[in-house]
Amino acid sequence: MTKLRLAIVGAGPAGIYAADILLKAERGFDVSIDLFEQLPAPYGLVRYGVAPDHPRIKGIITALREVLDRGDIRIFGNVQFGRDITLDDLKRHYNAVIFATGAVRDADLEIPGMELHGSYGAADFVSWFDGHPDVPRTWPLEAKSVAVIGNGNVALDISRMLAKHADDLLPTEIPDNVYEGLKNSPVTDVHVFGRRGPAQVKFTPLELRELGELRDVDMILYDEDFDYDEQSKAAIQSNKQVMVIDRVLQQWRKREVGSASRRLHLHFYAKPLEVVGDEHGNVRALRYERTAPDGEGGVRGTGEIRELEIDAIYRAVGYFGSPLPGIPFDRKHGVIPNHEGQVLRKGDNERMYGVYATGWIKRGPVGLIGHTKSDAMETIKHVINDQGNWWSPADPSEQSVENLLRERGVEYTTLDGWHNLDAHEQALGAERGRVRIKVVPRDDMVRVSNGEPVGSGSASAGQPSGQAE
Repeated sequence: MTKLRLAIVGAGPAGIYAADILLKAERGFDVSIDLFEQLPAPYGLVRYGVAPDHPRIKGIITALREVLDRGDIRIFGNVQFGRDITLDDLKRHYNAVIFATGAVRDADLEIPGMELHGSYGAADFVSWFDGHPDVPRTWPLEAKSVAVIGNGNVALDISRMLAKHADDLLPTEIPDNVYEGLKNSPVTDVHVFGRRGPAQVKFTPLELRELGELRDVDMILYDEDFDYDEQSKAAIQSNKQVMVIDRVLQQWRKREVGSASRRLHLHFYAKPLEVVGDEHGNVRALRYERTAPDGEGGVRGTGEIRELEIDAIYRAVGYFGSPLPGIPFDRKHGVIPNHEGQVLRKGDNERMYGVYATGWIKRGPVGLIGHTKSDAMETIKHVINDQGNWWSPADPSEQSVENLLRERGVEYTTLDGWHNLDAHEQALGAERGRVRIKVVPRDDMVRVSNGEPVGSGSASAGQPSGQAE
């Protein structure tokens, strides 16, 4: 029987779902799948893109773990495509490849002043507080007043992390360096800015409710934002999610404020125009234009310009994909150009046979886990039907890839290695009455995965000085 040797680059939800769907699909051939992941641990943005106080979302890892633990998918972690293994290597050892590399960079916010000191991207901040091994251990938390631009769930995530008291994060898997950084933050006010109104926000009710549950944080709303136009009223009446969001916001408007040590402000109908700097090149203020409904679901400028003094600004206006060596890339949209997951060459839009895409690198950083699954199903359908166009590898043996990585001195990790790291992190957490404490440095992740000792003074131990409350 014919055998498909498939490489999948990216071991986050998109890549794991694609592997699982193919293994369960009706097909007339055997399948052997290898996942390549640039980080030493799997699960992608579920591990490194979800705030640590969202354990229910991280529960997705349980489902992904069940797929991997069946033992019919191999993982090669700590392997970077384009450096440790190339497209030519994949063609030599596989019949096809699926790219599931996601989108991990911040989209740009093209207004003057975004280059000032104190201006940050949300994705970078998320990577820091999630203990991503490839970002610095420290983060410049020096601002008392912070602006967050965006009205999606990521904007709420980083606003919540900035406003929340660090001790309230101790029961989570927050690394020690993150705890210490947030503990010493002088922040008093976090301002969230959205260009449109409360009835047009992109965040979900659950995310919004969590903001209102923060200890010692006042929710500040402004009456001028709630003079709804007819379109907003219709959206509230016809859409259950919008109705719930409005109900939550209206409840917050009735709360007494003034006693908390921190405040989280929600500003609607506010279009950022410019980040104003001081004479030293630091963020000093945000200049924005007051907007108003245009009667068609959008907004128009009113010409009223306002300025709010701030010390730092975070843009949370979306994620953006990164190009891969030898693979076509749409720089405008941050995706691999494709038709239903079949990668297309730039210039002539012809098929690049044997090369596929799924997840955010295929369709852009929108949608939830359900979209990722349907994405993978669409791509896998073409992988199965394209049998006549698969590559013909010179050496498709499973051992050949391990030999290649060893010859190149790549310290790759495996599924057994992830089990070692997982157990180690849980043991670190158990010492402090917590579920897990993440190992942060990449070298330590690799050592633990490979069963090697890690020094007791290592930053990987990650034990905050405080205790879970």
